[in-house]
Amino acid sequence: MPPSMDSLLLFVYGTLKRGHQRQDLLGGQQFLQVACTELCYVLYHCGNYPALVPAAPGKSGASIEGELWQLERALLPALDAWEAVDERLFERRPVKLRAPFTEAEVSAYFYLANTAGLPIVGAKWTLAHEQAGQPLQ
Repeated sequence: MPPSMDSLLLFVYGTLKRGHQRQDLLGGQQFLQVACTELCYVLYHCGNYPALVPAAPGKSGASIEGELWQLERALLPALDAWEAVDERLFERRPVKLRAPFTEAEVSAYFYLANTAGLPIVGAKWTLAHEQAGQPLQ
């Protein structure tokens, strides 16, 4: 479903997903379906939330599982505030998804801080990661 002028597609992969601690921020918006990124990203564990970053050049990435939502653009200031965009912790920009969304214009929040020393989550952020607040063994 292509977004209208007043909406956009957002890929969420962590605390904004259904059933997670900040799902309320997407209240009233339209969940479309579970989606996966192309194999070019890494998901890091930052305590109570994950951090999506592009894989380093020459390094393999993972296909990250998340959710695709259609949002009203009017919601973006609240989401950007939650994701600390002004503080340069995250940045909203295009993300590459697997079929059937390879041609869709989809955004995601990417982590901008240093990931050195952060553990890699794998392909999916779960409630267990969130509730533990630390990497799962």
